[in-house]
Amino acid sequence: MAAGHASGHAADEERVEQMVGNLLRAGVLIAAIVAFGGGMAFLARHGSSTPAYHVFRGESTMLNTLGGVLHGVAALNTAALVQFGIVLLIATPVARVLLTLIAFALRRDWMYVLISAIVLGALMFSLLGG
Repeated sequence: MAAGHASGHAADEERVEQMVGNLLRAGVLIAAIVAFGGGMAFLARHGSSTPAYHVFRGESTMLNTLGGVLHGVAALNTAALVQFGIVLLIATPVARVLLTLIAFALRRDWMYVLISAIVLGALMFSLLGG
C-alpha cells in the first residue's frame, strides 16, 4: 500500500509540474503576443512620425499604475497594450507561485505552503511598491 501511495504522490508531482510548465509557457506566449501586437499597432500609428530627440517627454502617468494600464488597454491605447504585455510577463511567475501554493495546500504539505506563501508575499510586496 505504501508503494501505491508513493507512486500516486509521484504522479501528483508530475501533474503539478506539467501544469506549472504549461502555465509558464502560456503566460510567456500570451505576454509576447500582447506586447508584440501592441508594438505593431504603435508602429502603425506612430512609426512614420519624426522623433524630436531634443525634447524629453516621459511616459504618460497612465502607464505607471495597473489601473491606468487597464484603462488604457480598454481605450485601445497602443502604449498601454505594450505595457500590459509586460505586466502579463511579470504576472506569470507570480501565478506560478500561487499555483504551487494551491497544489501544496491540496496535498496538505504545510511547510511548503508556508514557504510558498512567504515567497508570494515577498513578490506581491515588491510588485505593489514595497
